[in-house]
Amino acid sequence: MSPKGRDILKSMVGAVEPARPETPSAPPPHRPSGAVKAMNLSLGRLGEEAAAAKSLRESLASGDKVLEIDAAVVEMSFIRDRIPVDRDPEFERLKQSIQESGQQVPILVRPDPVKAGHYQAAYGHRRLRAAAEIGVPVKAVVRKLTDEELILAQGQENGPRVDLSFIERALFARRMDEHGFSRDMIAQALATDKPETSRLLQVAQTIDPEIILAIGPAPKVGRPRWLAFAEKFRETGGRKKVQAAIAGAAFQTLESNSRFDVIWKALEEKSAPQRIEQTLRTQSGGTLASVSRSGKSFRITVKSAAFSEFLARRLAGLAAEFEEENEGK
Repeated sequence: MSPKGRDILKSMVGAVEPARPETPSAPPPHRPSGAVKAMNLSLGRLGEEAAAAKSLRESLASGDKVLEIDAAVVEMSFIRDRIPVDRDPEFERLKQSIQESGQQVPILVRPDPVKAGHYQAAYGHRRLRAAAEIGVPVKAVVRKLTDEELILAQGQENGPRVDLSFIERALFARRMDEHGFSRDMIAQALATDKPETSRLLQVAQTIDPEIILAIGPAPKVGRPRWLAFAEKFRETGGRKKVQAAIAGAAFQTLESNSRFDVIWKALEEKSAPQRIEQTLRTQSGGTLASVSRSGKSFRITVKSAAFSEFLARRLAGLAAEFEEENEGK
């Protein structure tokens, strides 16, 4: 029997085996028989079950119980970490699974600090939404949590488990920052370091939240492209380009990753030079000419024959005056 097996048996029956002195020459190791292997595997499984039972006992001792609660009295966390989407196949599969097999994993909630008889979810928002849409109670562990404890539980459960996209993590970081949480707390909630936390906040604080929500989670778009997006967004005219792309008729029909691609292309397009129109008038209000400027282009359309002749006589002098003013430049 393996040492691990003996330890488990001792813990089960309370036996105490005295220590034995080491012998000068230990027998050579041998390959255990099939029966011994099977027994060791059984003891290993027994050990795992014992650990699970211990964890359950500790959870119950701490007051954690799985309850069935009306989904209508459970509200989302006061800080949202997911960006809602119109079409979510993963959510539909989750809902179908709960309909067919029931809710396997409970959510974590706390008593609502304001509304008696209501709760706030720390994590499990998709399971909560699924239960509400199906019309069944939601299974939940109820625990008293401070705001900080709720956010830590929410971030550390959701971050690695439901694969929040980069921009969802960035927006979550911004929302925590707006609620007054420290950078250390934000980093803990996101299970990341301070430099990465700074990058997340840099992106989310540069791009308007409305634009992020319009694009959606964009799960295939990672940190490098979002950082580059933020840089392009800062450029003159960046916001107008993005808003124009979002207003396009086909934009709402696209899935999130494609929406990002459309806006990325819009940001890469060079802006057309701004056109300036001007009308030259006499003191009495009559029109002499119209002027149009765009980039290096300058066009003047003269409406008066007399003014046309006047300009023609002055053109050579204007050119000489220009050269004199710009000499040496």
